[in-house]
Amino acid sequence: MSSNLQLIIKREFISRVRNRTFVVMTFLSPLIVVGMIGLIGWLTTLNSDEVKEVVVVDETKLFIGDFENTKEVAYLDYSSFDLDVAKDSVISKKLYGLLYIPNKTSNNDLAKSIQFYAEESPNFSVLNKIERIISNKLTEQNYKNEGLNLEVIERSKAKINIQIENFSGEKTSKISNYVKMGFGGLAGYLLMMFIIIYGNMVMRSVIEEKTNRIIEIIISSVKPMQLMLGKILGTSFAGILQFLIWVFLGGIIMMIGYGIFGSSLEANTLEEATKLLEANHEGMMANIGEFFLEVSKLPMLELVLSFFIYFVGGYFLYSAIYAAIGAAVDSETDSQQFMLPIILPLMLGIYVGFFAVIENPHGTVSTVFSMIPLTSPIVMLMRIPFGVPWWQILVSISLLIGSIIFMVWFAGKIYRIGILMYGKKPSYKELFKWLKY
Repeated sequence: MSSNLQLIIKREFISRVRNRTFVVMTFLSPLIVVGMIGLIGWLTTLNSDEVKEVVVVDETKLFIGDFENTKEVAYLDYSSFDLDVAKDSVISKKLYGLLYIPNKTSNNDLAKSIQFYAEESPNFSVLNKIERIISNKLTEQNYKNEGLNLEVIERSKAKINIQIENFSGEKTSKISNYVKMGFGGLAGYLLMMFIIIYGNMVMRSVIEEKTNRIIEIIISSVKPMQLMLGKILGTSFAGILQFLIWVFLGGIIMMIGYGIFGSSLEANTLEEATKLLEANHEGMMANIGEFFLEVSKLPMLELVLSFFIYFVGGYFLYSAIYAAIGAAVDSETDSQQFMLPIILPLMLGIYVGFFAVIENPHGTVSTVFSMIPLTSPIVMLMRIPFGVPWWQILVSISLLIGSIIFMVWFAGKIYRIGILMYGKKPSYKELFKWLKY
């Protein structure tokens, strides 16, 4: 590595690391993420204390006593009132809604005639609970009408809890897939954000030096290719440092979370965790404990190492494109016409990951897009938690490295011409002409 390239890398790295925004976001981002998760959880329970008062007009008299009050819903029996009177009462008292159960000759007709009146769209969970109560009652009525014994039917019901185990004997649970989906999706999304953020840093740095005419002085003693590589490497090292700090802080937060919630799960095996979950009427602490139990089973070393490799590879691939765009334009506004080739494959990788990988992580679509260099950093990261053959990872990384070499050469050809071009918006046709020079 030449001394000039080392100086450029050092300058770019120090300018990024000493930036106040970099320092603040490096240490605050993990806390902001935890805070956002806590805020979302708090907002979802914000209205949980609000009791929804629902008036019930039951002309059949079948459901009296079946609608029991809960913390969320209070049922008021207005069956002795006329429907229009009950409606006026709901409106005047500003109650949540009115459930009307008309008197019909058959249960089938009744099931199609029940109505719920409300000023605004009713909560889905409230309607779901009401439908379940009515459905269970009418089902029991149908059983009785057919002469069936309800106690025998209830005893005959089989409760299934499928135990999941791989062929090597390792047991897991249904929550395991959700954990893998969550970690894979988070890793893919973070990688996309890293590429966009740090790629834009490279592009803005090039545009700034170009518009200030500093670039003309720099290239008098440094080759354009060295300058481009120095910017990419310097910014990438800053990104790697930030990533390592986030991994360290994330590990501490995870350990704290496991210490708080995992300790409530006094079970060292999945079987004991399942028993505790069934025995615990609350269920919440056991679910959280099982979540951390499944997280501990993830190949964290492989995930962190893969994220590091694909972050560096994906960053180099896209940063070369960002640097070439920055050299070709005079302002960030002019760069918008060239953003589609960058954003489109990144968004495609995210969509393939969330719709194809989660549904079938080892399917043809997931496998193919985890090999294509422009999408492999995101898609492969989302596949790895589900277990990927080592040869597929090796092929994916090899293709990514080959694409980086080609893209750096391609971008370097544009970069060495574009950094000295001023006052003209280049087109795609003109960019390809520069490759011949």
